[in-house]
Amino acid sequence: MNDIQKYCGKIYGKTYSELVMIEPETYAQKEAIRETLIETMKKFPDADAADIWHAVYSAHVHRKSGIIDTDTIARVISADQSWKKSSGHAFEEMIKSLASSALKDDGIEIVLQRDLNMMIKAGELSNEPRDISWLKEQVRSGVFDLYAVVSRDDGRKFCYGCIQSKTSIRDRVTRDREPSLQAMRSFFWSVIIVLDGDFLRLPKFIAMVNGGTTEYPNNGWHGLYVFSEKFSGGRIYPVNLDFGVFREHALTAANYWLSQRQWFNEAWRADIS
Repeated sequence: MNDIQKYCGKIYGKTYSELVMIEPETYAQKEAIRETLIETMKKFPDADAADIWHAVYSAHVHRKSGIIDTDTIARVISADQSWKKSSGHAFEEMIKSLASSALKDDGIEIVLQRDLNMMIKAGELSNEPRDISWLKEQVRSGVFDLYAVVSRDDGRKFCYGCIQSKTSIRDRVTRDREPSLQAMRSFFWSVIIVLDGDFLRLPKFIAMVNGGTTEYPNNGWHGLYVFSEKFSGGRIYPVNLDFGVFREHALTAANYWLSQRQWFNEAWRADIS
């Protein structure tokens, strides 16, 4: 067991043990995953994010499966299922927390799908009726995990961005790409944030993001943000815990969306607008 695995096990165990005394297990393990990921990325800033994620997974399975006995296989399967359910939500909430913190002075908030649904029901958004109708469809389908909301100086709020957050999108990239294309063609900022960028080693996946090939002539997102420097290029940008690049792009997109939305199509780029 290496230092990252040991540290993950320590943080996960401590966080889970403290929370499960006062919260339901599903909440405790989701928060333990999120907290362990953030704290381990801080502790080992030069480590590959994907390696840290796998170490958090190991800590989760170790806690969930318990001692080795005749029930081990069934318990590991149960642990894996609970990991898949909790880890995705934990990653979404981590993105919401870190991105909103980076944008707190810019009048922009990153909200979860359920948050947007509540804002729509409460009539808090000033988007045109056509937008509201389209956003309701996205909430019902669950294709986007988070949304970007900007507040104007007059206090009116607008949802201008759709965000997918994935630990890895290798197996789902085709399904994820199509709704992004639809969002861009509906004049929304559409981006994706990915933890494990290993799939970007393959030209096919780079083309699905950047376009420029016979199979994928157009870009699939306005930008893909990955927790790694080694996959950068075109519309693929590195991101870390301070969300610096993402913040700049989110602010640029919001300003452009508010002033020149009619030109906010899939060809728009934050880094050259």
